[in-house]
Amino acid sequence: MTGYEASDFTFDLRQGVAEPLWTTSGWSTVALAPGTVCGVGACYAPPHAAPQAQLAVALDADGIRIADTGAHGMHSIVLLPQGGSWRLDGIDRQGTYHRRHEGRLVSLLVRSQLTPLHGHPGYALRITVRNRSGRPLPLRLLPELTAGPVGAVPLGEWSWMPPEPPPAHGTAALVHGPLEADAGATGEVSFELAVLLDGSRPGGSPADWAARSRDLVARRTAGVLERVPRLATDVPDLDAYYRRSLASGLVCLWDNPAFATVPFPATSGIDGGALCAYAWDTGGYAPHTLALMLGRGVTDVVEAMVKADLTDHYAIAPDGAGTGVAYAYSAWSLVMLAHAAACHDGITPDLVARLHETEEQLAQRFPAAGELRDYGGQQNLLEMRTAGWEHVVASPNAERAWSLDLLAELAEQCGAPVRAAPLRAQARRIRGAVGQELWDEQAGWFRSRYPDGHTELAYSVQAFDALRAGACTPPMAAALLAHLRDGAFLGPYGVSSVSAEDRLHYELGDVDWSGGGAYTGEAPQLALTLWERDEPRTAWDVLRRVLWMGAHFPYFPQDHYCDRPAAPPRGRRANVIAGLAGAEAVLLGMAGLRPRVDGALDLAPPAWLPGELALHGLHYRGREIGLRLSTGHSEVAVDGRVLHSGAPAPLRILGEPDE
Repeated sequence: MTGYEASDFTFDLRQGVAEPLWTTSGWSTVALAPGTVCGVGACYAPPHAAPQAQLAVALDADGIRIADTGAHGMHSIVLLPQGGSWRLDGIDRQGTYHRRHEGRLVSLLVRSQLTPLHGHPGYALRITVRNRSGRPLPLRLLPELTAGPVGAVPLGEWSWMPPEPPPAHGTAALVHGPLEADAGATGEVSFELAVLLDGSRPGGSPADWAARSRDLVARRTAGVLERVPRLATDVPDLDAYYRRSLASGLVCLWDNPAFATVPFPATSGIDGGALCAYAWDTGGYAPHTLALMLGRGVTDVVEAMVKADLTDHYAIAPDGAGTGVAYAYSAWSLVMLAHAAACHDGITPDLVARLHETEEQLAQRFPAAGELRDYGGQQNLLEMRTAGWEHVVASPNAERAWSLDLLAELAEQCGAPVRAAPLRAQARRIRGAVGQELWDEQAGWFRSRYPDGHTELAYSVQAFDALRAGACTPPMAAALLAHLRDGAFLGPYGVSSVSAEDRLHYELGDVDWSGGGAYTGEAPQLALTLWERDEPRTAWDVLRRVLWMGAHFPYFPQDHYCDRPAAPPRGRRANVIAGLAGAEAVLLGMAGLRPRVDGALDLAPPAWLPGELALHGLHYRGREIGLRLSTGHSEVAVDGRVLHSGAPAPLRILGEPDE
């Protein structure tokens, strides 16, 4: 079987460690009310926002009021949650009520089906009650909507934090069918409700709207994943991690035609925050996986970002306007995304030329420091809460050199009016300066240099990105990787963004970039770096530490701890598109796929694998690729015809051999 369907991403709520959970249709996103069987929380459907909305439900069964509040204690007359399933098209929950009142049994099984709507701002909720009491029961559903401020917020104002509509700006509408029914002794009845944030009442019923939304999500999922290969493996937990990585990307895609691109790849968005597209998150972590998912739509994203003024902004809002401050990593990330688009589908010479102009403008945004650039303070870099990785730093100076090399390659391949030789020469000078000016041989690490000449050793995970960008000699690389050990950068459940041995900068209050865990894309990207360096055992030792996430998150959060299997409970975004970095590490790292801008596809299989790995249905340049890999054997098929079967070795799968 090749290809994925929406049902392949179903997640058992009993295994989840994140709360609250959200579900999105790519048009509307809505939260569960924690601990409830039917309750619903905040809802966003740009431009509409209802951050304080709550739909509470109670049930009257033969005169007994049964609440659904998640209350604890043996005397609470409440529905008791039993779990359920998160799916790409909604969330199903189940609960029980089984008590005797004045000698008579009241026993009910209650199921709810929450569906974020597509095409309408809001959600539908179906509640089904099965009577297990052994006698007929009259049932009455008692929904109560407390909406708080509801209103339209201009698309250009949707940035990192979920937006707040003006007070008393509007109201949400609760729409429902009949709320009373008689349940036979073993009967079952259903109630249909919907909440619409714009107060409208479109034609049809909540059940009709939900069915259309679920059908659309199913079709969209199949289309987006049409070119993405299905993974089959005997490596424990790897398949679940890969699927959850793909789900992390899927829940970031938005279909609203008012957005700058359709689909629009939000950095996060499922909780209403970061419903904007950062260049770094979008292009810096999984550009090839995103290119497989969006096809030529990736070029639309690059075009939208080029049009926005990224010299002063880190992201584009849903309407394409710039938002936030300038980020030092934006230029490299944008070039990485364009390079991936060129590999998979090709890009125009004009776009390459405009990318070159954008890269120059972004570089000039930051002061020159010889061949290097001073990338400013924490607001432009990692947003750490200490001094340290600031100003003249190895990363992203090294990434700038890499992006210049990629631009040279794109210019030559696409015939763009950009001279490749000067770009490559400048890249060499930058890499040389990174090593000569910032490397501390005694520490085996890079120093950061401040405008006043002060230098500082900050043991940030970003140094490994300078390694990936080619800024290290073999002795430098060996010294850097010596820090990649337990108790420093490695924890049992992931990577620490700052080494735990760094007593100046390591802290536990900012997991993202300051220690105790990391941004979700960092561990798989570090593993990919190691696979690219032909260090497969070390690469696997990094990736295996985050496989637990596949069993405990339906979609990956912004960051997570490395010393315990959990994520920060508040103050962070609930999802992140960089979760796709897991799939990127599997495809380009474990499997060794190497797409090229001339349309060729190479294979560089690792010398060692932790088990067997197969990819079915990879679509590249109109051809279907199949792989089977293990430590001692590899098999490659193109359009069903076996191209190679034997000992693993570098192979040109598609394209003419290099001269």
